[in-house]
Amino acid sequence: MRIFVTGATGGIGSVVVPELIEAGHEVVGLARSDASAQALTAAGATALRGDLADPESLRAGASQADGVVNLAFGNDFSDFERCVAEEALAVETFGAALEGTGKPLVIVSGTPAVPGRPATEEDPQPTEGPAGGRGRNARAALDLAERGVRSAVVRLPRSVHDRGGPYGFASFLIQAAQQSGVSAYVGDGSQRWPAVHRRDAARLIRLVLEQATPGTVVHAVGDEGDTMRSLAEAIGAQLGVPAEAVPAESFGFLGTIFGIDQPASSALTRGRFGWQPTHPSLLADLAAGGYPAAPAA
Repeated sequence: MRIFVTGATGGIGSVVVPELIEAGHEVVGLARSDASAQALTAAGATALRGDLADPESLRAGASQADGVVNLAFGNDFSDFERCVAEEALAVETFGAALEGTGKPLVIVSGTPAVPGRPATEEDPQPTEGPAGGRGRNARAALDLAERGVRSAVVRLPRSVHDRGGPYGFASFLIQAAQQSGVSAYVGDGSQRWPAVHRRDAARLIRLVLEQATPGTVVHAVGDEGDTMRSLAEAIGAQLGVPAEAVPAESFGFLGTIFGIDQPASSALTRGRFGWQPTHPSLLADLAAGGYPAAPAA
């Protein structure tokens, strides 16, 4: 299949693209810059210049493709509403381009938090609260199944990681510890975070693109839930700094999210797609060290 991928050179996209190519698919990636276009070409993909906020480039990519994988999200937590609005525009644009074709549209979102137990694929994603906008966008994508789109949502955990590279939300813990000299956790640190290695997530995204029926929800979860304190302690041991509790406000917008117990299961996904994570856990990657240097303050 010819697959149009947004976010194709990002932390997840940069491993999804080779995963698709190695499986025999042709990939066209959305590129916002010359550097991104060059990276896509080097990976064996074709670059289409454009931007998530530019519906014409999204429409052009989708109309020439056999399927779409939307991985792009701004992650600018100082203007989160704008990032959500851009994602909503992308879902709407892809839906219109693919309507009635039966072609796949795969988007990524987050695993929900369910009080007292791990979240499953059958739990609805919240549409209110700090991450409610992303939940509404995921719902809109799933609703496209009624319009002849083979839509699916891959829910990613808080930390999509790879040693020496991206660590998802754990990256914020690393950067804070590097800058403050304290490896911080919120509350008593017992709240659990699910995680997945980005190469395991890439394989699942490919399987969903190829096999999922319309309106499918899957969980790309490798580790059901590590405590925030255990993550902070692993980071502190590598950096030689103490692990200590801090107020949630220390993490700004993310503080509220960091304080929530949010384990998640992928049992249904594993059974349905025969997907088994094989790469290192988040704690193993954190214990291995080799963290990127903190950005300049």
